Amino acid sequence: MNRRFLAGARSGFRIFLPLSIGLIPWALVTGVALTSAGLSVVEAMGMNLMVYAGVAQIATLPLIMAGAPLWLIGLTGLALNLRFLIFSAAIAKGFRGVPLRLRIPSGYLLIDGVFAVCTERLLSVRDRHWRFGYFLGPSLWGWGLWQCFVLTGVLGAGALPQDWSLEFMATIALMVILVPLSRNRPMLVAALVGGLASVLLRGMPLKLGVIVAIVIGIVAGFAASQLLPERKEV
Repeated sequence: MNRRFLAGARSGFRIFLPLSIGLIPWALVTGVALTSAGLSVVEAMGMNLMVYAGVAQIATLPLIMAGAPLWLIGLTGLALNLRFLIFSAAIAKGFRGVPLRLRIPSGYLLIDGVFAVCTERLLSVRDRHWRFGYFLGPSLWGWGLWQCFVLTGVLGAGALPQDWSLEFMATIALMVILVPLSRNRPMLVAALVGGLASVLLRGMPLKLGVIVAIVIGIVAGFAASQLLPERKEV
């Protein structure tokens, strides 16, 4: 295996490791939610493998259980994962020279944390082997960690006390992931505006307020990136 690839993978893994701890509680919550929705272990893990996005899974499960229209379920998942389209476009230059057969599965592995901590060097380093390793190392680690702890949540759901607040656990987990993502002004604006909108629109039926709030947050973040002066840290 190419030495530059391995060097990049080690570097990416080291920078992502502290942030990856935030995936653990969120993966556990996702596993418990899948089981609580009545899915078997095979069904839960099958959905988790196909839909590698915890927020989308948790948001669409209540709609599926309530018998919501298929278009609404699809729209919810699409809205919640729209940011990955933006992320992919932002880091596309970092995959120059990488074969298509490797770029396609890389899109599946992309997660918020890897985008947050790896984008700068992914776009600045010239060596394509190093760049791909720098992305793939932390991405594979995040994928493995996620699958492991979702399975733990699925298998251990029955052992949790009934009075535990999974919503609170999920909120804490999201905060752990969100804080490092909000280090520049556009991302901070998107988080604040989207969060405020979700509170104001929480009364909408079928949890549509979450979808609308996400769209508002994305628009606000894009507008901020165009209007505010560049500044790496806030």
